[in-house]
Amino acid sequence: MAAADHDMQLAPYACRAAHSRGRLVAEAESPSRTPFQRDRDRILHSGAFRKLKYKTQVFVYHEGDYYRTRLTHSLEVAQIARSICRALGLNDDLAEAVALAHDLGHAPFGHAGEEALNQAMAPYGGFSHNEQALRVLTLLERRYAEFDGLNLSWEALEGVVKHNGPLVPPPMGATLPPTILEFQHRFDLEYHTWPSAEAQVAALADDIAYDNHDLDDGLRAGLFSIDELADLPLVGPIVRALREKYPGLERQRLIHETIRHLIDAMVSDLLAETRRRLELLRPASPAQIRLARQAMVAFSETLAGQERVLRTFLMERMYRHYKVNRETSKARRVVRDLFSLFMAEPPCLPTEWQGYLAAAVTGRDSGGGERARIIGDYIAGMTDRYALLEHRRLFDMDAQV
Repeated sequence: MAAADHDMQLAPYACRAAHSRGRLVAEAESPSRTPFQRDRDRILHSGAFRKLKYKTQVFVYHEGDYYRTRLTHSLEVAQIARSICRALGLNDDLAEAVALAHDLGHAPFGHAGEEALNQAMAPYGGFSHNEQALRVLTLLERRYAEFDGLNLSWEALEGVVKHNGPLVPPPMGATLPPTILEFQHRFDLEYHTWPSAEAQVAALADDIAYDNHDLDDGLRAGLFSIDELADLPLVGPIVRALREKYPGLERQRLIHETIRHLIDAMVSDLLAETRRRLELLRPASPAQIRLARQAMVAFSETLAGQERVLRTFLMERMYRHYKVNRETSKARRVVRDLFSLFMAEPPCLPTEWQGYLAAAVTGRDSGGGERARIIGDYIAGMTDRYALLEHRRLFDMDAQV
């Protein structure tokens, strides 16, 4: 569908492909795809996206292949985001692109891997998956002849970097992470404003998918039982209603029905609250969404409070469960060991990455910051199983190199 035809179906506050602010490197646009559809396709075909198959959320890769990975999570986020955008008259192609790209900067081993890498890189500016996603999208995907990265549209990059809201007030621009601050001078993503409504949808779709699939995975892993959800707001009433309607329903079906009803409840609340806010502001353009005093896409206060209770439950019963802690402890040691070794012995890096290091590191890198960033890029790009394999190769004397 041509961009103009697609745009005619959208609300006035939606991002229109025909009005895109363009790309960092100018390109002739596709005659058969809108700019945002092209963004989505480039993300889907990227190496970083394929690696998400073996990057886990909570359970380390070898725990089993049933549990969610970053790939399945991203697909679930994209599906929820598209559905919400269709209901609100927003550009679902843009929201899908943001949803599919939002986790590309994550290190292996979920949040444990990110925490370990952030600690290791603390003397060199630290590590955050949000900054790393921008590095992947603008630098580390080396596929195209005329540019590094994927050369996504301004709107897609803005959505990925700012999907959780403004980064900093304008006077504090110097506090931005180094990659984001440097990119600001090349392609101003207006870090002080809210992102598009489509990016806001992707952010809340991320929360919905995250809560529900962690609840699902935790139940199926036996970290807690359905009975323990009975006293939780939002989830408890759903479980009780299902048991009343389907007495004797087998556990597997009860879990699935609970999750799908919970997703529906959260999406319905989001739509109602977002429509209420849109009715108050009556935005006539995407610019008014970005300059609003609050997010336009949101849960109601009631559901937001209930969701915090659910997050607390998951933190106590799942993320801090001793079985999970044992695996994440191992994961943190793997990341720390790899970073320390590569910083001390760069020749242990693969030949390709030694080349990147030689090209990036200058004689002024006495503090090791540039070297640390390249090594951080290498480790962040690893899958769980590759990181475990690299660790075994480098630290197990009996392992084959």
